[in-house]
Amino acid sequence: MIFFGEIIALCTSIVWTASALFAEVSSKRIGAISLNVLIMFFAFILLNITLLCLTGDPFPQYLDLLSLYWIIGSGIITYVVCNYFLFNAYVMIGSRITQLFMTLVPPTSAFAGWILLKESLTLQEIIGIAVTMTGIIIAVGGRRDKEKEDTTQGKAAKLSMKGVIFAVVAAVSEGIGLVMGKVGMIHYHNNLPEGLTRLDNVIPISTSFIRVLTGFCGFMMIAIFSKQLPAIKKAVHDKKGFLTAVMTALTGPFGGATLSLVAMRYSKAGIAATLVELTPIMIILPAYLIFKQKIRVQEIIGPIISVFGVSLFFIRF
Repeated sequence: MIFFGEIIALCTSIVWTASALFAEVSSKRIGAISLNVLIMFFAFILLNITLLCLTGDPFPQYLDLLSLYWIIGSGIITYVVCNYFLFNAYVMIGSRITQLFMTLVPPTSAFAGWILLKESLTLQEIIGIAVTMTGIIIAVGGRRDKEKEDTTQGKAAKLSMKGVIFAVVAAVSEGIGLVMGKVGMIHYHNNLPEGLTRLDNVIPISTSFIRVLTGFCGFMMIAIFSKQLPAIKKAVHDKKGFLTAVMTALTGPFGGATLSLVAMRYSKAGIAATLVELTPIMIILPAYLIFKQKIRVQEIIGPIISVFGVSLFFIRF
């Protein structure tokens, strides 16, 4: 199917948008570490059931050590490292400004894809990435201006340098982690016995399973060392926080992450990452409808520019 990877990447950004909305509600009620532990656990169960239904085995099959090395590395970098720095950046500089720095994911993925996979981009694809990122920066930058205006008691909004560094680390780690996952899937595919097409089709699900399990173990260690286990127990009894955590898992590590791996497998890393990172654009309308956040002119101009940039991936001149 033509543009299969690109279409899946666009669908992924929609799913991630829903995940972001659920995560915002849940994290405010039960905290970042508790949320991460719960969503990794729920996603693990969902992926376990999915593998059982599709392959008859609840665990990935025919995994070699090289594939496992790359996939576990991807899970550590994408979930443990990225999520740790990402959620802390939200606290220090806010989620909206953090999203601005997350636009570093596509160029990071493109560069990592060039280094690890020898993927090259055409001039049109490079322009498409640049234009799409420009639209995202304009839209998110408009939100940042609004935050400055809303600063209470006339105090100027301060941008924490530590928060900026955390946001950059989160973006770079996500970009690298995505490509590492793609490398793992390539090795996984090459290691499958001939004729096992049904297993080849579930490689992204198997990969996501290992990454989620890695993320769960990582955050459990963080929770233990930071003495957050009582908070996790309390979070389980918070009905609204628990329910939104389940929905975050369904649309995030289970749905969104798996779809992103499908997109990475069937498209170039830089293109897939760019389309997946359209979430800051897609979240504008639901944020207005659900949280009553005002839409500024930049938040209209930005999406228009981004849509033009995205079209460059699908139109061949």
